[in-house]
Amino acid sequence: MKILKRNFFERDTLLVARELLGNKLVRRYKGRRISGIVIETEAYLGTDDSASHPFKGKTRRNQVMFGPAGIAYVYFVYGMHYLFNVVTEETNNPCAVLLRAVMPLQGQHHMERLRGKRGKELTNGPAKLCQAMAIDVSLNGWDLTRGEKLWFENVKTVPENFICTGPRIGIDYAAKKDREAHRRFWVQKEFIAHMREDSPYEIY
Repeated sequence: MKILKRNFFERDTLLVARELLGNKLVRRYKGRRISGIVIETEAYLGTDDSASHPFKGKTRRNQVMFGPAGIAYVYFVYGMHYLFNVVTEETNNPCAVLLRAVMPLQGQHHMERLRGKRGKELTNGPAKLCQAMAIDVSLNGWDLTRGEKLWFENVKTVPENFICTGPRIGIDYAAKKDREAHRRFWVQKEFIAHMREDSPYEIY
């Protein structure tokens, strides 16, 4: 498979969020390969987006977002969860795409051990996929274009008619225009079922 390079992530954030759907997220952990197809994302548009971390400026926490595209931005929330984003667009324009859900492919049994769960609850949320794929703050700032530890591979283009859009989740603190903006993207269940049928891997 072809690893997604920096030029993929240097583009418009909404386009990246949409086109990550259908591609594979791969984690190399303790010698094991764990992977899943991206099926839900959210776009965060920097200093003009009141739902985005850099809205009030650069901090120690969000400084990775001001760097080059294709870098992992991983942070800790609610004292218990990790969330994983990939930085987009040009340096000093702090935009990113949050990975909200993946469809498990390789290493499903390893995911189940890491999560302590199985079935549909395995990776159907941003914190869940981080736990299932052993993604934590040790990967904050990691270059996702290297093809080591954590990276993306090009797999399948999801047709436009199978992509849904809607408001982002859990941003009640944001301005109304940003709460209501359609910056969340997900794959319709019908196409997910098609991807499961096509997959050579064991998936739920």
